[in-house]
Amino acid sequence: MLEAKALYSYYGKSPILQDLDFKVKEGGFLGIVGRNGVGKTTLLRTIMGLTDRADGMLSFNSSNLLGVSTPDRAAAGIAYIPQGREVIPRFTVRENLVMGMFSRADKSRQIPEHIFELFPMLWDFIDRRGGDLSGGQQQQLAIGRALAMDPKILLLDEPTEGIQPNIVQQIENVIRKLNQEMGLTIVLVEQNTRFVRQTADSFLLLDKGRVALRGKGEELTSEVIHQYLAI
Repeated sequence: MLEAKALYSYYGKSPILQDLDFKVKEGGFLGIVGRNGVGKTTLLRTIMGLTDRADGMLSFNSSNLLGVSTPDRAAAGIAYIPQGREVIPRFTVRENLVMGMFSRADKSRQIPEHIFELFPMLWDFIDRRGGDLSGGQQQQLAIGRALAMDPKILLLDEPTEGIQPNIVQQIENVIRKLNQEMGLTIVLVEQNTRFVRQTADSFLLLDKGRVALRGKGEELTSEVIHQYLAI
């Protein structure tokens, strides 16, 4: 579904990602791990077309993504949940969810019921402003907003960062359900290597903008973590 070969991505003239190769099959789950500042967020932003320039090959469903606008990538079915969530604080939960539907191919503005089944809190707070929600509730709203566009692939950037433990478990359960039961393709940047090891089909470990190691999810062992991620 998603493939890169010899992929470079730039901010200004500086290449942040260098010579990346990876594949994500339909219904797959790719975990991206690495220390801070090694290019994990840049990889997701590159997939969405949010860096200054990218070279090489990047395709989605066999169509070239390079040169395609960010709105057109969203319309093709790529949903991105960035760090910071970017919930619109003055909009209600309902309005934030409807905002996620503008790129739908069917032009529907009916919020899918399964979003409220995954996150009942969103229905309970449907008319509350996004800015009045807790961090964990905003993250649930951000995921719900992405799901409202009926995506084919979901890009998540550290969705459990800074969130209370009970909400972390709920978000992990939802991500697992989306992938394993609903067949949604997932690309996840996550510091929680335990979750990646238990849930991802495969992982990429980035270092200085390059792939330092790759393997199956269960191969992200404590020895690998100590060698590449320990401070």
